[in-house]
Amino acid sequence: MTEPARITTPFTATSTAEDVVRGVDLRGVLAVVTGATSGLGVETARVLAAAGAMVTLAVRNVGLGEDVASAIARAPGTIRPRVAQLDLADPDSVARFVRDWTGSLHLLVANAGLVTGGLERTARGWELQFATNHLGHHALASGLHPALALGASDRDGARVVVLSSTAHMRADVDFGDLHFECRPYDPQIAYAQSKTANSLFSVEASRRWTDEGIVANTVNPGGIATGLQRNFSAAQRASLDAAEAAGAFSYKTLEQGAATTLVAAVRPEFARTGGHYLDDGQEAYTVGNDATLVDHPHGVKEWALDPAAAERLWDVSDRLVGR
Repeated sequence: MTEPARITTPFTATSTAEDVVRGVDLRGVLAVVTGATSGLGVETARVLAAAGAMVTLAVRNVGLGEDVASAIARAPGTIRPRVAQLDLADPDSVARFVRDWTGSLHLLVANAGLVTGGLERTARGWELQFATNHLGHHALASGLHPALALGASDRDGARVVVLSSTAHMRADVDFGDLHFECRPYDPQIAYAQSKTANSLFSVEASRRWTDEGIVANTVNPGGIATGLQRNFSAAQRASLDAAEAAGAFSYKTLEQGAATTLVAAVRPEFARTGGHYLDDGQEAYTVGNDATLVDHPHGVKEWALDPAAAERLWDVSDRLVGR
């Protein structure tokens, strides 16, 4: 069977977020960006606000969020972002954020991410990377679904953008041991599992919500030096250095790293279609589950797009977060 043609755009690995939104008018767009106190989250929020969007910074540290909002607002004509507290590892915090949201939402950027150097658990006993990177965003997006549906009706569509990583190529979702209660803990495998889960979320969210005008897509921002690596162990740093040396990736600037997020967020090519994995501004090509990152640094593994796994993960996630 012939594989469908991949969606392409004019943008490349060297494009910046500002390149993507140039000439785009986002006035009236209500957007939420999680993890917007550093790195890619700040750049994503800044560029959205500069294009006219009314942005909410969903952050753990409200003080830092206010500092970022003030810095963004210094640009002439930019609406100062709103700041709201959100701890994705705390289901009560997610529930409060959802409960406090009123009216429409047109764009949700699930940008926040966590890397740990060893095994850490939430108060509920969940493995922290899976809880933060996937379960928290699952609960947030699901809780905001009515707002997204309302936004889709008043602006002819709403979008969810979820940040994944080439790390997804290291591991599928282990449904038999999501929280490493039986197998030895490997933080890199745990992170990889959460990044595969991010992609599967977009697949199933689009299946469930496209008829309402809501699409969800996953992006790989590429290799960027951000605060995400602050908790790396020596072994994790060595692995990252080895991957770079082998040509699995080349470092991007923050401005370049946020570009693919903006492609999924504003470009017309992705306004009506979801469940895709984007890399360097384009829909990525699909590779087999035995493919290596070095040989296919811009691909997406089949397990990250598997509709059966996506549906199963959604149901499991709903049960875990109490939906």
